[in-house]
Amino acid sequence: MPDSEEKLDEKKAIETLNAALRLQYRSALQYSLTAASLRGIEAQAIGAQLTGFGDDELGDCRLLIEKIVSFDGEPTTEVAELRYDRAATDAISYLVECEAEAIDLLQEAIEPTGREGRSEALEHLLEHLILRKQQQVDFLRRAIA
Repeated sequence: MPDSEEKLDEKKAIETLNAALRLQYRSALQYSLTAASLRGIEAQAIGAQLTGFGDDELGDCRLLIEKIVSFDGEPTTEVAELRYDRAATDAISYLVECEAEAIDLLQEAIEPTGREGRSEALEHLLEHLILRKQQQVDFLRRAIA
């Protein structure tokens, strides 16, 4: 049985998950905004991929909301700032910035997880979200290279 220092800090988990959720909302919307507004033949070629990323991000929003509520917290409704860029390279570069910031906050949310079964489950969920986001960032960086 884990000692008190290794137990999930629900209050801190709710706080860090909500900070990440604010950025997660932005990710879902920013991918959709970018996918729908890119111009040019090269940009059109990645539009469907960006739409898929946005759909994945929305699903991840739901997972974070479920976790927050399971800890008896209230999910934030605040969305981090969105941005429209006419130039495809600028728009994709902003997505890279957004995702890097979100990855950092998801990483921070791992800290209060502890060593209980539900703690381990939360940690693995966060690691999965980070892995998927990092794969997206790698794709985006290749697209603008």
